[in-house]
Amino acid sequence: MAHGSRKAVLTAILSNALVTLIKFAAAVISGSASMLNEAVHSLMDTLNQALLFAGLREAAKPADARYAFGHAQKKYLWNLWSAIGLFSIGAGLGLMHAWHSLHQGHETAPDLVIGGVALSPLWINLAVLATAFVLEGYSFLVATRLFLRSMRAHGYTRPLRYLAEAEDPTLVAVVLEDSVAMLGLLFAAAGVLLAYWTGNPLWDIGFSALIASMLGVVAFFLGSVNMRFLADMRDAAAEKAFATVVARHPEVERYHDLRSILLDEEHTILVAELELREEMVTAGLFKRIEAERERILASVPHEKRGEPAIQQYAATRASVQITLARVEEIIDEIEAEIRQIAPQVTHITLETEGIAGKPDEVAPPVA
Repeated sequence: MAHGSRKAVLTAILSNALVTLIKFAAAVISGSASMLNEAVHSLMDTLNQALLFAGLREAAKPADARYAFGHAQKKYLWNLWSAIGLFSIGAGLGLMHAWHSLHQGHETAPDLVIGGVALSPLWINLAVLATAFVLEGYSFLVATRLFLRSMRAHGYTRPLRYLAEAEDPTLVAVVLEDSVAMLGLLFAAAGVLLAYWTGNPLWDIGFSALIASMLGVVAFFLGSVNMRFLADMRDAAAEKAFATVVARHPEVERYHDLRSILLDEEHTILVAELELREEMVTAGLFKRIEAERERILASVPHEKRGEPAIQQYAATRASVQITLARVEEIIDEIEAEIRQIAPQVTHITLETEGIAGKPDEVAPPVA
């Protein structure tokens, strides 16, 4: 999904950068409070999406001497900064401008004369909003399609629920910012039209404050989403996959201390401790141990093979080596099955505490 997030972010950056320029131009010409807030809104969206893109680039860096599991979680830190910036700058400047317009008065800008043709600020604003609707609408469609595709891939059917539980906050941020941008365009158009029809600039100022408030709500939501991932959140799907795989392995008696850390939507660390079932681990090992013992003895000079110390060494080493090899085979099988069910599990550490069994239940090796 990182590729999809990157596409959504780049599309949003390009469309919002262009929209920001034309909105500021229209705000200067018309003097509209809601249009200026829309321009600030688009500027903040552009800068925030630039931060999201920086986070994606940082997260793509491989593991190194300082970051043993890679840089995946840096994405959430950049996203958090993006959310904070969206609130503190976008919402704050928007509300401050609305307050200033309310108390300082609002004057209607004169018509703009180009080549002897007078252009009303109203039509300039509406033309800019229509253009922005097309550009930002394209970005919104790209992000929404990627979001819905991810939602269906994860088995969700309700977009709002997936919005709150999605494991790709970068894509969530783009979808939310584009959604608010589209809604903000409608609010700005409503404020401009109502102020023009009624002659009351409070409509324009009121809708501009509403646009700024929406930025604050989205910022708080995005901040809370990214905070979850920065707090060593567990991967429930990975732990469920582990439990499913272990349950169908007869060699495992029990497991405990199962833990996981979700680094990002594509990288999870999973650790657990296993106790193996004696009769299932040792079954069939006798022939393998004997073959290994013979192999070890074959490497010893012929005249020394019959010595008791050599015989004991070969038997002991063969037993240990084949038993460890069998345990390793079991662990490898479990890890492979976990990754097949939950491919996001990139780091697995399974510690074997020993072989479960009581002394009076010890059975001779099974051939």
